[in-house]
Amino acid sequence: MNKFVGALDQGTTSTRFMIFDHAGGVVAIHQKEHEQLFPRPGWVEHDPAEIWARSREVIEGALAGAGLTAADLAAVGVTNQRETAIVWDRRTGRAVANAVVWQDTRTDALIRGWAAESPLGPNRFRASCGLPLATYFSGPKIRWILDNVPGARERAEAGDLLFGTPDTWVIWNLTGGPDGGRHVTDVTNASRTMLMDLRTLAWDPATLDAMGIPAALMPEIRSSSEVYGTAAGALAGVPIAGDLGDQQAALFGQTCFAAGEAKNTYGTGCFMLLNTGERIVPSERGLLTTMAYRIGDGAPVYALEGSIAIAGALIQWLRDNLGMITSAAEVEALAKTVDDNGGVYFVPAFSGLFAPYWRSDARGVIAGLTRFANKGHLARAALEAVAWQTREVLDAMNADSGVPLATLKVDGGMVGNELLMQFQADVVGVPVIRPRVAETTALGAAYAAGLAVGYWHDKEDLRANWQEGRRWEPAMDPARRDREYAAWKKAVTRTFDWVEDA
Repeated sequence: MNKFVGALDQGTTSTRFMIFDHAGGVVAIHQKEHEQLFPRPGWVEHDPAEIWARSREVIEGALAGAGLTAADLAAVGVTNQRETAIVWDRRTGRAVANAVVWQDTRTDALIRGWAAESPLGPNRFRASCGLPLATYFSGPKIRWILDNVPGARERAEAGDLLFGTPDTWVIWNLTGGPDGGRHVTDVTNASRTMLMDLRTLAWDPATLDAMGIPAALMPEIRSSSEVYGTAAGALAGVPIAGDLGDQQAALFGQTCFAAGEAKNTYGTGCFMLLNTGERIVPSERGLLTTMAYRIGDGAPVYALEGSIAIAGALIQWLRDNLGMITSAAEVEALAKTVDDNGGVYFVPAFSGLFAPYWRSDARGVIAGLTRFANKGHLARAALEAVAWQTREVLDAMNADSGVPLATLKVDGGMVGNELLMQFQADVVGVPVIRPRVAETTALGAAYAAGLAVGYWHDKEDLRANWQEGRRWEPAMDPARRDREYAAWKKAVTRTFDWVEDA
């Protein structure tokens, strides 16, 4: 048996390749950012060619840094930013346009039009896909590309073009690209398009027709843990054997395998997932019903998800747009220069509001400003915004599931911020637990790939790897928590109805 398992983690702001040992320990990591493109207000794009170039570079860098070769890897898994849409030519491998990123809001007019055509409004397709109509998801982005790139619809209907979220794009390229690359996705990524039926785990013909999307564009839907193909290039001969959307990968990496177990990931956005087992649970409080994972030919496992568009991206905005800090890590020290938020609340509705509101008409607001406020208060309010948004999602999840969470498992890039983690415990009122390996997204993809080839025997092997790294206990006075939560809720209402019909 080969010594290690690799994971390619293609995220919103960067791509990295990580190598793990049998105990789930990190052997190597190499990471590179890619450019964020903002051609118009509300538009967010990536260059697919740059994403593929960064993928190759981080694979080569991690292997070289650890003194390893492809022969040392038993398998590789892939995880990715889920709803980002890429359409490319199957013969040349060139994208017809930049990737339309999950944060992008250009499809708002399409969304409103489809909702107006149905008495169900934004819930028009929810019975099939578990999702409300929103700019977040891939299906409307595909339609926009077909409508706005000259010749794209004709080429798509002729079978000359392929669609994929970034997992599909990198797997197709890893396994040969135009020379026989595998055009596949897994159930978790497919469940974020609005186009897959949660019961059949197949593309829904009625939804494809309603959105005007040719079935010939769509990848084959596979499980989250099986061999999809064999890699070429730096990974020559290695099975590509795991594929999960980033948030489902984090759930898997946190070993939340039982119904009722949940995690929250703090990255570009913030995403809480609750495993609901083999049961599809419709949400009545603004959450998403989605896939958790499917292992081989086993039963599909479902989840409830609370999706927050802006978390770490707000700290990047303070750095890149305002110049308040020079690195994301500096925000904690700046926030600690003040004792509290000074009455300032920052609602980062840069891409509208996701869960539990789903308001594409919302835009960001800083409320409660006085002459007393300084940049320390703004930094603290930015961190607190992440925690308050999580509190809103947790409240909805407790109500939908009927089983209040006793602890909150956390992971992702922001969990190294101890001020944020303590405030998070304070406002949700339960212990917050960070695992020893906090970057569980890549670990989950590695786990899925390793299971597929027998590197790990079963999910109990994976549970044995999980170790608590740090715990924060709630310490805030409940009366203060309730008072500040009410102020946060008031600030949220100030974001509504900002964007009028375009």
